[in-house]
Amino acid sequence: MDKMKDYPVLTNSRPEFKQIPKKLNKHLANLGAPHVESFNEMLSVGLGHVAKHIVPQQFQTPAGERISINIDSIWISKPQVPMDVIDVRTREIYPTDARQLHASYSGVCSVRLGWSVNDLEKPSINMDLGDVPVMLRSHACNLGSASPAEMVKHGEHDSEWGGIFVIRGNEKIVRMLIMTRRNYPICVKRSSWKDRGHNFSELGIMVQTVRDDEMSLTNVLHYLNNGTARFMFSHVKRLSYVPVCLILKCLMDYTDEQIYNCLVQGYESDQYYLTCVQSMLRDVQNEGVYTSAQCRSFIGTLFRSRFQEVPEWMPDEAVTEFIIRERIMVHLNTNEEKFQLIVFMVQKLFQCAQGKFKVENVDSAMMQEVLLPGHLYQKYLGERLEMWLMHLRKCLLKKLNTPDSLVSSSIMTQCMRQAGGVGRAMESFLATGNVASRTGLGLMQSTGLVIMAENINRMRYMSHFRAIHRGSYFTTMRTTEARQLLPDAWGFICPVHTPDGTPCGLLNHLTLTCEISKRPDPKLVQAIPSMLLEMGMIPLSQQGQPDAKLYVVFLDGKHLGHIFQTEANKIVEDLRYAKITGKVPEMMEIGFIPYKKNGQFPGLFLCTGPTRMMRPVWNLKWRRVEYIGTLEQLYMEIAIDEKEMYPDFTTHLELSKTHFMSNLANLIPMPDYNQSPRNMYQCQMGKQTMGTPCLNWSKQAANKLYRLQTPATPLFRPVHYDNIQLDDFAMGTNAIVAVISYTGYDMEDAMIINKSAYERGFAYGSIYKSKFVQLSKKQSYFARHPHMPELIKHLDTDGLPHPGTKLSYGSPLYCYFDGEVSTYKVVKMDEKEDCIVDSVRQLGSFEIMPRKTVCITLRVARPATIGDKFASRAGQKGICSQKYPAEDLPFTESGLIPDIVFNPHGFPSRMTIAMMIETMAGKSAALHGGVYDATPFRFSEDNTAIDYFGKMLEAGGYNYYGTERLYSGVDGREMTADIFFGVVHYQRLRHMVFDKWQVRSTGAVEARTNQPIKGRKRGGGVRFGEMERDALISHGAAFLLQDRLFHNSDKTHTLVCHKCGSILAPLQQIIKRNQTGGLSSMPETCRLCGDSSGVSMIEIPFSFKFLVTELSSVNINARFKLNQI
Repeated sequence: MDKMKDYPVLTNSRPEFKQIPKKLNKHLANLGAPHVESFNEMLSVGLGHVAKHIVPQQFQTPAGERISINIDSIWISKPQVPMDVIDVRTREIYPTDARQLHASYSGVCSVRLGWSVNDLEKPSINMDLGDVPVMLRSHACNLGSASPAEMVKHGEHDSEWGGIFVIRGNEKIVRMLIMTRRNYPICVKRSSWKDRGHNFSELGIMVQTVRDDEMSLTNVLHYLNNGTARFMFSHVKRLSYVPVCLILKCLMDYTDEQIYNCLVQGYESDQYYLTCVQSMLRDVQNEGVYTSAQCRSFIGTLFRSRFQEVPEWMPDEAVTEFIIRERIMVHLNTNEEKFQLIVFMVQKLFQCAQGKFKVENVDSAMMQEVLLPGHLYQKYLGERLEMWLMHLRKCLLKKLNTPDSLVSSSIMTQCMRQAGGVGRAMESFLATGNVASRTGLGLMQSTGLVIMAENINRMRYMSHFRAIHRGSYFTTMRTTEARQLLPDAWGFICPVHTPDGTPCGLLNHLTLTCEISKRPDPKLVQAIPSMLLEMGMIPLSQQGQPDAKLYVVFLDGKHLGHIFQTEANKIVEDLRYAKITGKVPEMMEIGFIPYKKNGQFPGLFLCTGPTRMMRPVWNLKWRRVEYIGTLEQLYMEIAIDEKEMYPDFTTHLELSKTHFMSNLANLIPMPDYNQSPRNMYQCQMGKQTMGTPCLNWSKQAANKLYRLQTPATPLFRPVHYDNIQLDDFAMGTNAIVAVISYTGYDMEDAMIINKSAYERGFAYGSIYKSKFVQLSKKQSYFARHPHMPELIKHLDTDGLPHPGTKLSYGSPLYCYFDGEVSTYKVVKMDEKEDCIVDSVRQLGSFEIMPRKTVCITLRVARPATIGDKFASRAGQKGICSQKYPAEDLPFTESGLIPDIVFNPHGFPSRMTIAMMIETMAGKSAALHGGVYDATPFRFSEDNTAIDYFGKMLEAGGYNYYGTERLYSGVDGREMTADIFFGVVHYQRLRHMVFDKWQVRSTGAVEARTNQPIKGRKRGGGVRFGEMERDALISHGAAFLLQDRLFHNSDKTHTLVCHKCGSILAPLQQIIKRNQTGGLSSMPETCRLCGDSSGVSMIEIPFSFKFLVTELSSVNINARFKLNQI
């Protein structure tokens, strides 16, 4: 099953049909690979890095003890039943258990706390910090290594690839976000940077520095208009700016001359740059600091109050060391490496400031990478553990608040329990998608990080795992730069699969063969510097010739040395061979940027880290597959096919013409024959199709599921359809289509359905809704009321409905005994539609008592009806306008009656030639008993698809052009026209009239404006917007405007004074009791005029009265000129 098929075949003709495969389909496993692999990486090495980098909490108690607490190690256990629960069949908890119990699939997070008193180490203490959610099919999941047969045994699909979290019964997926490329100095222009201080310009060098625990920080080297530079670092969302030469002097104990030589090396003839370097060094001297020690003390004194992590007994130099270690270029380990990188940033900044090289674009794919779910989970877990350590410190200080209080193991353990845990915070993060972070985690958003894994159908479910989002911040931007599809995204980001509307260009999808790089083997990475030295690289320790023509060499943001421009191409070729042969990591990116006037800053940038987008191509020289990245692709010569190859110029070849499209775009039949927007529409409508979202219906407990009862395999489909086994989750119907304007109902973007086909089950669907009922009171239990015999036909003795029972509005749904008031209570059906009880499940718990939670699954029948939405796979969407009797529809010579009548006017403007070809191919496939290949780019101008399928039709005895003579179903006469007639795979979309229809006469209104509330479920009014208003105005329908916007909206009666023209001054008639006990009335009176003769009642919109009231609150009086009332 793993081998890529060349052509589609009928599923039931394969020898493995109806058999559970022995291993997971490789193409499906790749969908969840970035998610599962990143989570596994966190479990194996990531948690160790997190524990290493969590800053220890050091403090002094009133007794004089100096206590230091830190986390030694972290681990997450597999989900299990608590140990205090006995008499269980198995202790393992599986994902289906969590789904059906409406619980979270979680394992225990434990830490080992290390602590010391007065530098004397104490025995470490283990502590459980609560249950944290674990990812399905990861190493922390009980199904992590399960075979397809074992997956089926435990209630999952045999093709389940994991990558999701089960949170409170719902499937959640962490979004993959597009981030700035890590550890690469990017020259950027941002107008907002000019507001950061005096003389700041819009130019700077930005580095997204990422530590091995995936915690990221942004360092920026700002260019100032006075020819100097400032270095920016942040701490707890607070930005700080320091002269760059002051940072350099803190990093290395160098003299000013040595720093000057390092900065100007290679640019000795650039007089402007030399002057700027001298000016920056002179500015540091003007501060009165000359040595490295003085600089460290100077910075430590300045920032002491901001960095509470450094204990008060430590000197100021310790603050500077903390800043260097934790806030400046954290991906580098030594001060010398950080020094060399900042020197390069200064050189690049001043060269770009002079216009010698181009500013780079952070919206370009070559400057981007992907934030993976496991890494975001790891970052947030690390921050929550750091906050837990801070809470532990507070608990200890509160406990040891007297001079005679001494810390002990028992006190430490007690405070660890009081400090709380991390389980609730992690579950809240995955349930809501929001993070409450004190540092920001290097993200531009704190909400929308997690989405529901909607399982409307298989295509919708699959698309979640390949989706990458630019970030919610960019949805509010008015500029379009972030939405543009640039050429360097070819092969990495699908140009077809992006939604229309607000998220267009921001929510993209990875291509079919695009992979996200993993963390490489450290031994292979460590061997790269020595390999480069053998190839001729000049190390940094050797001073080069002044103004020598050299390229810089970087490895994961670390400056290694230089290479001569004349030897660069040979070294690049040698590195590619080493990558192909496995001497260096397979996913290493060889980003060679050659020198070009006014081009990108040149150099050889090698990247081996994780989260980069990589894809395979064919290396023509070495005749092997090579993975390339976004940075290097722009400077490579890659041909689409062999016809486009140029000798001695083309170096690589695409593996397939279809690999630049996403998983869903590859399911469109012949997209190269469609107008491009139609392919985009199909990617969206395919995800809204009713189909077969799952196979384990008896174990499903989702809130809402759509099911197509009569799916069929498409007769004309791309080979990718077979590769991902989409027939197992079929989601369409083959329909006989006649392209003819037959009645007034088959207008453009509408279609007629054969009523007899409808009655035979054409596009028949159902909706499954699950209701969870939980009795919270201890004395309550489910039972049928013993004194209500009318409940017997609806409910069983346990108070729950019989499966198969038909329910309507007001029918008894369940009954229970309320122990608090000692009465039976019958809960009735509140759904407006009739439905059938599909299943009733009693859900267990870890307590020994009657089961108090049930899941009632209801099945709602949804046959196709007028107004329901349908679409072909060519983006031809339309609604069912009428169900026409079969006897009145046209028929062919062979007696075939169409299932769908499609209006021919839908073709010319949409230019969906692929649907025409599908009509012929589907007809031919039905004749010959097979399926035909709809993979794009298989046909050409020399070998056209229309000619091929036309000949296949001729071989079956039909017309070459796919047309037939039809006979009128009304009078039986032959139509004097050749009608296009064939088989098309149609999709029924989930947009149905029963879910959309809305009607209201009177009802609830808004308290402030007295206008009808919105919302169909709340009984709100039908929307009447600006477009509807403009339409009525253009038709001059004044009565309808008054009816909609006044009488049926917020009409109100109010008093108005004719003399002063006020609607606020007149008072209503007041009736009060007089002294004799009778009633006396006071007429309507204007408070301003004191007169009641000119007051009368008028009708106005309440929103207008509200406006007048608001104006009066700001001392603006509104007067009305009244002629006659």
